[in-house]
Amino acid sequence: MVYLFKIKLKGITKPPVWRKVSVPENFTFLQFHQVIQTIFGWCGYHLFEFKDKEYPSSFRIAIPREDDFDLFTKAYDASETKLSKIFSENVKKLLYVYDFGDDWVHEITLESISEEKHKNAYCISGKGACPPEDCGGIYGYKHLKQVFQTTPDSEETQELREWLGLDDDEDWDADFFCAEEKEDINCDLKDI
Repeated sequence: MVYLFKIKLKGITKPPVWRKVSVPENFTFLQFHQVIQTIFGWCGYHLFEFKDKEYPSSFRIAIPREDDFDLFTKAYDASETKLSKIFSENVKKLLYVYDFGDDWVHEITLESISEEKHKNAYCISGKGACPPEDCGGIYGYKHLKQVFQTTPDSEETQELREWLGLDDDEDWDADFFCAEEKEDINCDLKDI
């Protein structure tokens, strides 16, 4: 079976940032983490976890760490727990939190379950450019968008272009998500 998920960055609007992706049911949550990293353009530098709600969550799925002190939340190992163990008719939503400093919270909604069989995840559609890694969370991302929209020729915009690795004639577009990018994402998803 294949799960169809809509994954949306919480707190990001105008435009919202989301992706729809189909994922085989036998993927582990570590593989699902890699799928999310790929479809959003994250680099995987930071810790992550899946959980049922923000606070207090009744369970979490992550890579076990020795410095984990949460004794009241059931913990699952992301490298061993399959999507099919958690997602069902009763569980249709989860949160994925990436980078505990910037605190990117993704809302995962299971939209449908298909009898199709795929061995790879596949990005179906999306909207909005993913925030750059380490941009300062929601507020840093909002500031980045504002700078590019209101002062495109300022010194701060030039500094942000350099930080993002853009050429002088390139602009960063918060609305950017296109078919060509989806093709690149799907090519990268074959390696998971």
